[in-house]
Amino acid sequence: MSPPMISSPMLPDPIALAQALIRADSVTPAPAMVFTVLAAALEPLGFAIDRFVTGEAPDGPVENMLATRAGTGRHLAFAGHLDVVPPGEGWTGSPWSGEVRGDMLFGRGAVDMKGAIAAFVAAIARAPRTAPLSLTITGDEEGPAIFGTRALIDRMADRGLAPDYIIVGEPTSATRLGDTIKIGRRGSVNIWIDVPGRQGHVAYPHLADNPITRLIAALAEIEAIVLDTGNQWFQPSNIEVTDLTVGNPAHNVIPARAAARLSIRFNDEQRGEALVEYIAAIVARHAPAATVTASISGEAFLTEPGPLSTLMSDAIAAHTGMVPDLSTTGGTSDARFLSRLCPTIEFGLVNATMHQVDEAVAVADLESLTVIYADVIARVARL
Repeated sequence: MSPPMISSPMLPDPIALAQALIRADSVTPAPAMVFTVLAAALEPLGFAIDRFVTGEAPDGPVENMLATRAGTGRHLAFAGHLDVVPPGEGWTGSPWSGEVRGDMLFGRGAVDMKGAIAAFVAAIARAPRTAPLSLTITGDEEGPAIFGTRALIDRMADRGLAPDYIIVGEPTSATRLGDTIKIGRRGSVNIWIDVPGRQGHVAYPHLADNPITRLIAALAEIEAIVLDTGNQWFQPSNIEVTDLTVGNPAHNVIPARAAARLSIRFNDEQRGEALVEYIAAIVARHAPAATVTASISGEAFLTEPGPLSTLMSDAIAAHTGMVPDLSTTGGTSDARFLSRLCPTIEFGLVNATMHQVDEAVAVADLESLTVIYADVIARVARL
């Protein structure tokens, strides 16, 4: 039996709050207004609001919010982001309307992830006020993510805040609310390969050095790599060539350089730095003068099934009748940083329209997510 929820005519409405958040245009990096909307919803619930700005151009400044409420027992933290991707063209209405049409709420961020933030805030008011709670909300998850969640983690450390469990409100559900919980994510690394050559006439190849030939040889060896075959929780790691650049406008000239970009998504059998070294060694064999640079977006992480995933699964089952799948699929999220602190899982809305034109969430799903989150808060409070 699920725990009783506190009822009151003054409880925050997740639909109205989601609409207010959507109507605050917050393309990455999210401006201050959307944080003001959220702070106004949290303060009446007893939260102390810490808003701060970090970073400088080109990747900053970024506004973040750490909201905390004291209590006794296990500390549950909810993490999310108020920034959104640009809306693009072709919307039926305004991407910032927050309009309800039929049974759907439309707007950029409705699914990813202003809707989940609104549901969690509404859930707080419906759950027992006993355990300590915090919300770590960034304005830069969709962008470089340099001055966002990582800065929030530093802020928590400075204040001595150490959550026991973290829930990230990313849209994890595939086709029905509650069908999937993310207990991990693959890591991600992008690698740039730049091969210098010696420009020359194609009729005199002995007087030139074609960088394309060297690059193709390196890429052929890289493409043949099988990093692993996956494991119990992760699919196989994969390497993809995502760009090839020569920029040679002449048909009779051997170019002076050729470049490529790789993207590697890897499971917990690999490490980002080791993969970069592996690729660099291959490139060096074929093109000793080449340069290889890399950016590791995050390492793979896994929260082994345990108390947090169990109580979330039980809450979902209590209100939807479904037993969710435990998954590690999909792209990266800020859970890659937060998982260093404590057990971290992700659970949120159906992801079918995130980043799309006419992004929308079912009103019924927002209401159901609120109830599930409230149940989880109550279950953590009883641990």
